[in-house]
Amino acid sequence: MKNPVSDTIVGIKPSGIRKFFDIVVEMNDKDVISLGVGEPDFETPWHIRDEGIYSLEKGKTHYTGNTGLIELRKEICNYIKRTQGISYDAVSETLVTVGGSEAIDIGIRAMCNPGDEVIIPQPSYVSYEPCAILAGAKPVIIDLKEENEFRLTAEELRAAITDKTKILILPFPNNPTGAIMERADLEAIRDVIIENDIYVMSDEIYAELTYKDKHVSIASLPGMKERTILINGFSKAYAMTGWRLGYACGPVEIIKQMTKIHQFCIMCAPTTSQYAAIEALKNGDGDVAEMRVAYNQRRRFLINAFKEMGIKCFEPFGAFYIFPCIKELGMTSEEFAQRFLAEEKVAAVPGTAFGDSGEGFLRISYAYSIDQLREAMKRFARFVDKLRAGKRD
Repeated sequence: MKNPVSDTIVGIKPSGIRKFFDIVVEMNDKDVISLGVGEPDFETPWHIRDEGIYSLEKGKTHYTGNTGLIELRKEICNYIKRTQGISYDAVSETLVTVGGSEAIDIGIRAMCNPGDEVIIPQPSYVSYEPCAILAGAKPVIIDLKEENEFRLTAEELRAAITDKTKILILPFPNNPTGAIMERADLEAIRDVIIENDIYVMSDEIYAELTYKDKHVSIASLPGMKERTILINGFSKAYAMTGWRLGYACGPVEIIKQMTKIHQFCIMCAPTTSQYAAIEALKNGDGDVAEMRVAYNQRRRFLINAFKEMGIKCFEPFGAFYIFPCIKELGMTSEEFAQRFLAEEKVAAVPGTAFGDSGEGFLRISYAYSIDQLREAMKRFARFVDKLRAGKRD
């Protein structure tokens, strides 16, 4: 028989995040604490859920237009205007997608020809590299450095660009490191981007979860709106992971081609979710602020906990992840994560799940209750003490 599967997809590794999630599920142990999945522990706020329920009661269960409800697209544009000062057209420059993940996928496919290069700073979200490969593009990896707080520098970007470069993925605020790019950082790389005539896919799914200064979108800088696809969604900020809703805003010609792929593969994003999302954008700012305060409390707790353990860890200012360095303990990230789960029943994700430059680090999500985090840190400290004692013996 002929080989029934594609060589390309066989060569792509499964998600390292889901690997540890699946192990926890299979263990079926109530004592296991999972800090591995980036999913808010908050429920979707009631007024948002109510709007989804109301849409069902009113029988609003049919397809929407391919690009999404016009009311939702207008609210998306209003939101971006009030938070970033960027004006997008709701009709021609906005597309509602099934989560930010679909927007990433179809954006790369719409923009890349075979052999085009996509620059991907790592550590970063697991889907960028596979999506580039599936589009026939070549991923070009920039290994971000801890000494730079995992920010992308102009020098690193310039060194990675070739005459085949088409897109720079800009994954900030960053999953898994919690790193951010401030305005000065963005201005420095903007000059390189314009000089070399490349496009940017800015994944801003954690834009509302920053703890230092307000998030700045690179699309808001002069000369960048026309060469940026801005991607965001509702999963993280509004605790709407299961509603599967995201969006992309960008130049008309790119959104038009993304919509074409969306038409054939998806048709439209979930109708119920779209009605709920309108309510989230109209009246959800207070909910986001409340959740951000809780995340910041957890963030500060973890920073202090690792400091007390003597574990090196730079301070993250975005998303809800922390990225402690475990190099001193003499094992790989994968080995540490496996032993930590087996011996202390705490699941975290090895840094290598987000690229080779994640070796020596561990991703811990603080989208969990403070009680769970306290218990997890007790177990972490106990595990680290045992490893250090073993090294001394």
